[in-house]
Amino acid sequence: MLTDPLFYALAIPAVVLMGLAKGGFSGVGAMSMPLLALAVPPVQAAAILLPILIVQDMVSVWAFRRDWDRGVLAVMLPGAVVGIVAGYLLAAKVSSVAVLAVLGAISILFAAHRLWLSRGGRIAAPANSPPWVGGLFGVAAGFTSQIAHAGGPPFQMWVLPRGLSPASLIGTTAIFFAVVNWIKVPAYLALGQFTAANLLTAAALMPVAIASTFAGVWLVKRVQAERFYTLIYILMALVGVQLLWEAFRA
Repeated sequence: MLTDPLFYALAIPAVVLMGLAKGGFSGVGAMSMPLLALAVPPVQAAAILLPILIVQDMVSVWAFRRDWDRGVLAVMLPGAVVGIVAGYLLAAKVSSVAVLAVLGAISILFAAHRLWLSRGGRIAAPANSPPWVGGLFGVAAGFTSQIAHAGGPPFQMWVLPRGLSPASLIGTTAIFFAVVNWIKVPAYLALGQFTAANLLTAAALMPVAIASTFAGVWLVKRVQAERFYTLIYILMALVGVQLLWEAFRA
């Protein structure tokens, strides 16, 4: 198990953010990967977070198992598989510095997209776009999920215009990313990242993740989230810039 105090100083807030996202603060969990990548290589950071995500997914899927859209999953999941393979090949074939640069870029784009949406902007596919467009968004969601556990924006760009009911949207999102996270397991096995140290570290962080998920469920009904979101996405953009700087100077 990792014992570096700096790692846990970053990992605990990262896992708390991931738990809050699963509890209702949608999107803030994307900060977890770039934050953790300040302490360990990005592929290792993703491998530590993946088992935690899978456990959290079980709760989400169970809660919304009756509300989901079969058509959305049929269109987007095949593309997601292609994106995951592309993300795996990138991590396997290039240096960790290149992966760090890609993670930094994804972090900045994710934060910019969220800040744009918070100010009334809209970047989405037309509601009547054909299935192949959804497949392309699936590729993008799979790729960004494999590299940074941040597949939400591409997924939402195609799904939100579909006009699903709130319960169906949440359930479809939960099932999509639960399946995507399980598909990523062989990729991280092939990368040799499910070491005893990484899995024990994930297990040590698991109670924090579970507690913060329940905290998110409680807090989302009681706090004004707008300023919280804005602060998180600004910090995410700054962390992305830091990751790019570290990659370019390496």
